[in-house]
Amino acid sequence: MLDSVQPLLAEHLALQEQLSDASVHANAALAKKLNRRYAELSAIVAAYNSVNQLTDDLAAAKELAKEDEAFAEEVPVTEEKLVAATEKLRRLLIPRDPDDGRDVIMEIKAGEGGAESALFAADLLRMYIQYANSKGWKTEVLDKNESDLGGIKDIQLAIKSNATDPAQGVWAHLKFEGGVHRVQRVPATETQGRIHTSAAGVLVFPEVDEPEEVEIAQNDLRIDVYRSSGPGGQSVNTTDSAVRITHLPTGIVVSMQNEKSQLQNREAAMRVLRARILAAQQEALEAEQSAARKSQVRSVDRSERIRTYNFPENRIADHRTGYKAYNLDQVMDGALEPVIQSAIQMDEEARLAALGAK
Repeated sequence: MLDSVQPLLAEHLALQEQLSDASVHANAALAKKLNRRYAELSAIVAAYNSVNQLTDDLAAAKELAKEDEAFAEEVPVTEEKLVAATEKLRRLLIPRDPDDGRDVIMEIKAGEGGAESALFAADLLRMYIQYANSKGWKTEVLDKNESDLGGIKDIQLAIKSNATDPAQGVWAHLKFEGGVHRVQRVPATETQGRIHTSAAGVLVFPEVDEPEEVEIAQNDLRIDVYRSSGPGGQSVNTTDSAVRITHLPTGIVVSMQNEKSQLQNREAAMRVLRARILAAQQEALEAEQSAARKSQVRSVDRSERIRTYNFPENRIADHRTGYKAYNLDQVMDGALEPVIQSAIQMDEEARLAALGAK
């Protein structure tokens, strides 16, 4: 294992030299990409150095113990630390998803359950915004379609982070949230106190760092403008500010009407379109390399019922990882980290198993 670190140490040193060149930082997209990789390799270098230091400490403790029994007590303690450090290094050497450091665009859509589903979609939105706040991330509503009772029919939310370490990236944490989220509770509209089951869907896409990263020919776009609908300012329902963009080669359609300006809606629609095209390209690649990323493909299956939120029992349960806890009230207030970590650990174990099978 330690031999496999040597090329990474050389790459880390080369990146350090690259990042010291001022001309690199003139290209924001390149600098961001190099900084992500440098941060990832820095963690590996630190873990590697720790393993080497503890190996030397253990050898010294064993040697000194031959002459003085007092040093013998340090041997098992150092051995335990070395085992932990080696395991940490082993996990850091698991090939990481190259998109982990990216920001994301999240879509939440009401599903089965009518008005109750829309109310639950609004609850999910609040949960993710609270979670993002706890991580120091920024959120931006790109488009929102509200229901009559204060729920959400669908919403598109951009979530951004300033972290350079991919392990702390937004995609690294939220990529497993895609799927069907089921809720069991007494709806606000229920007069007889009966528990209903409804669902909302969540889609998560890694956001494109720079427009040039995903090439979109103007001739491949059909752009329609129309009058906005729903609550809003004076321009809503009076001007053609809403935008619908269709990417003809893929059939992907994105509509935006949140802003009063047609230009702003078009820019927001293009952000979402690029993210969806990037996701489609990655799904095609994953289909060709399914063995390499089998666990992640399964985990982000958009049609999979991934989680149940049971309000009467105050229970949250993830059906993929087996995670279960009775603190749903806290989870809905943004305490989502243990649930997300269970998915991250599941993915790591699958990747470790895949490495061992090679």
